[in-house]
Amino acid sequence: ALVDDHTSVVCIHDAARPLVTTDCIHRVLRDALEHGAAVLGVPMKATVKESEDGKFVLRTIDRSKLWEIQTPQVIRAELLKSGFEKVQHDGLEVTDDVSIIEHLGLPVKITMGEYTNLKLTTPDDMVVAEQILKSRENS
Repeated sequence: ALVDDHTSVVCIHDAARPLVTTDCIHRVLRDALEHGAAVLGVPMKATVKESEDGKFVLRTIDRSKLWEIQTPQVIRAELLKSGFEKVQHDGLEVTDDVSIIEHLGLPVKITMGEYTNLKLTTPDDMVVAEQILKSRENS
């Protein structure tokens, strides 16, 4: 095992999100210790449309219940181990680490993140990230 028996929580972080703040990390760790699993997230701001064919709008999704999920995602070690066993045994597909906990039927606490915790995937994202870092230096 990569995690020893004395590990209480596992913190999984996407390197494409280098702007996460220590405040966010502390809050998501605290929530995971209390609830078993926690994930940073921010309320969805964009209008979201569903399309079956990628050409025409089927419907507009109610964004009042949607959250953009970020990292880190923090999970009690024993829950993560049980979740991985279930995923492997049942042949499940997961898109992120806390969805493993969802498959166990257990709650995942949403910890309020920050919109500045961007996922850097395009050159435009880098421009925005530079501006965020400059604003942090000046404050």
